[in-house]
Amino acid sequence: MVRKQLEMPLKRLVGSGDKIGLVTLPVLVVGVVLNLAFPAAFAVGGPPPDLRVLSLVVLACGVVGWLWSVVLILRYVPWGDLITWGPFAVVRHPLYTSVALLVLPWLGFLLDTWLGVVVGAAIYAAVRAFAPAEEAALHRAHGARWEHYRDAVLLPWL
Repeated sequence: MVRKQLEMPLKRLVGSGDKIGLVTLPVLVVGVVLNLAFPAAFAVGGPPPDLRVLSLVVLACGVVGWLWSVVLILRYVPWGDLITWGPFAVVRHPLYTSVALLVLPWLGFLLDTWLGVVVGAAIYAAVRAFAPAEEAALHRAHGARWEHYRDAVLLPWL
């Protein structure tokens, strides 16, 4: 059987990423300005050696999860496939979750700033706000298969 790649608008590939970006951008801009104006208020203290090691480990996991998610999305979404393995078996939105919780906050610590935590929190809040619409579209496209995946994912609240 020959599979045909779906003709799809970029919007389907991006999901809610554009909306999440629009919500997060003002937080990022204001945060960068405030961080530059008042660096001491954002400092995490160096970071201390223990925080540096922890940050490197969590950041590495986050980057791997993010890259893996990107590759899976680019490889399977254009064919209309529902991705249910790899990082998608752990959380429903691994690309967003890895950036919001594992990459930005811990990169911020390495750069001696709390700004990564603030921007990561903004991304996570936006993801939670826009996830229901994205998940409804996945349900319409995949029906019972989506329901099974939704119920089987390891950490459904992320």
